[in-house]
Amino acid sequence: MTIEVVVYNIESALKAQEGGADRIELCDNPSEGGTTPSFATIESVRQNVSMDVYVMIRPRGGDFLYSNYEFHSMKRDILQCQKLSVDGIVFGILNPDGTIDKKRCKELIDKARPLKVTCHRAFDMTRDPFEALEDCIEVGFDRILTAGQQAKASQGAELIGQLIDKANGRIAIMPGSGVNEETVEEIIKKSGAKEIHFSATAFRESGMAFKNQQIAGMGSDEGSEFKLRTVDPQRVRIMRKLAESAEGLRVS
Repeated sequence: MTIEVVVYNIESALKAQEGGADRIELCDNPSEGGTTPSFATIESVRQNVSMDVYVMIRPRGGDFLYSNYEFHSMKRDILQCQKLSVDGIVFGILNPDGTIDKKRCKELIDKARPLKVTCHRAFDMTRDPFEALEDCIEVGFDRILTAGQQAKASQGAELIGQLIDKANGRIAIMPGSGVNEETVEEIIKKSGAKEIHFSATAFRESGMAFKNQQIAGMGSDEGSEFKLRTVDPQRVRIMRKLAESAEGLRVS
């Protein structure tokens, strides 16, 4: 069982490694579902962890239909990731009709090699998951991160299992979204997945002695300067134990 933990800062990456993760997906902006982190953050993480580091290549939140300017920035981000010696990248590009943009995806994959490449949950926004599966295989993705076209992987576990069967080893299928201690065994048993993606999120209090309680998130309702996102290493350990106990016990 391969354990991938999504992380949004340097401390979280270190905590994920402490918990025994096999791989991290390094992102920024959790409130937007993950965007490309800064190069200094990527560099610091790469220098301080020994596990595989995959970097999100996503220039903004929102949909996965990108302008020429955004596509160019994705190419530049991939070049920088190669210079920083990460192990893989994570991205997805769609056409307006809900199909995989095979031309642009292939161009980025070819540019990224020899890095490994995961298609992220843009896959879940496609019009036909089996059509998208074949398109991802055709253009050269190594892996698909999916919740089975549902909000949570537990809801899409049956479809994830069908995708794994249809892929037949041609591409890895990794469940993600809403994967936690209560859902991981069910997802693996229903899907037969051999990789799993989760956050093991924890929050810690700020070390600030003085706190201006009149402002939260610099005016945004979504954040607080006094509660910092991290990863709980013990949760990672528990998740591995649960995932491995369910591996190979697929139920129909």
